[in-house]
Amino acid sequence: MAVQKLNKEIANHNYSKRAYKTEGYKSFEDFYPYYLSEHCNTINRRLHLVGTTNVVGILAYLILTKQHKFWWITLIQGYGFAWIGHFIFEKNKPATFKHPIYSLMGDWKMWFEGSAGEKQWNSGP
Repeated sequence: MAVQKLNKEIANHNYSKRAYKTEGYKSFEDFYPYYLSEHCNTINRRLHLVGTTNVVGILAYLILTKQHKFWWITLIQGYGFAWIGHFIFEKNKPATFKHPIYSLMGDWKMWFEGSAGEKQWNSGP
């Protein structure tokens, strides 16, 4: 029953491969299952989790210490871990290159789903 619940509520719950729509994506809801399919590799997903978690921590630190001028460090953390995951482990190009806004939204949604236990970080290849 829990698997059925995941199938209905969570987009692409098992990270299965999806073909890229040549006509593009008109909505985030349409894009997100494809985004997840670009994260089939467990190590890639875990690197995304680490990078995004680091971004949260760094942002909190920068805000609390009023060191706003170092915001750019979050880009290195977030994209650095994600791109290592894509280029080395997933062996694909990050969706950021074609859909930067949807990709950023997808990263945060995947992070929230994983952190809340709605997504499996250890399933898939």
